[in-house]
Amino acid sequence: MSFTKTTEQDSHYDNLENMSVRDLLENMNREDKTVPLAVERALPQIEILAEKVSEALKNGGRLFYMGAGTSGRLGIVDASECPPTFGVPHDLVIGLIAGGDSAIRKAVEFAEDSKDQGWQDLMGYDISENDIVIGIAASGTTPYVIGALEACNEAGIATGCITCNENSPLANTAQYPVVVVVGPEFVTGSSRMKAGTAQKLVLNMISTTAMIQLGRVKGNKMVDMQLSNNKLVDRGTRMVMDALEIKEDEAEFLLKQYGSVRKAIDAYKNG
Repeated sequence: MSFTKTTEQDSHYDNLENMSVRDLLENMNREDKTVPLAVERALPQIEILAEKVSEALKNGGRLFYMGAGTSGRLGIVDASECPPTFGVPHDLVIGLIAGGDSAIRKAVEFAEDSKDQGWQDLMGYDISENDIVIGIAASGTTPYVIGALEACNEAGIATGCITCNENSPLANTAQYPVVVVVGPEFVTGSSRMKAGTAQKLVLNMISTTAMIQLGRVKGNKMVDMQLSNNKLVDRGTRMVMDALEIKEDEAEFLLKQYGSVRKAIDAYKNG
């Protein structure tokens, strides 16, 4: 199958250095507006992958994200936000980046070029057939990610991907590919822009859907969120007040006593 990296094609705009600040912002915003529409076109693929992730987590498995550079960082962001937002264990959703944790802040040269390192990184977590691995790569050609997914396929581990180029090697490797075609970037080849935005949107959708399917949201509230700062304690207090129709001081007392919105509400109703 033919493969063209649309994420690497020339920008629709030129002479950027001669544009005013307003023109730069308006043109970038014009391009950004196309991203949700590209995600919408990929909804059937996202649905399949989200269902597979939910199924794996319900059956005691874990979700792994794997990527390099911006893609790897986006996976780590999504994984790191699941415990405080939904109260799940830190080892339920795991983000891995080529080059290790130091690559989160600083680029590690050539880290993404090893086809073996991704699988080695997964082996460090005793990965099994219960788990599911999602490779994230805008280009769809990152060896670190492709090699890991190939090894997972051989080991009977479910694989998905999020990429922004059709017919890419990554999309053809993953069992459940998600391909969001955003086209050329405003700055040619800078896939931290539209491609990165698309990946973030898809990651939000997959993890949030899975957490709702796991029962980590009640109504539309994050009833299992961690009370890690005053803002979240205040939010939790209001949630308890609304759910039980009680006063603020009583709601706050219950929340601090039981440590979560869900437990405070259940204890009050069952008390």
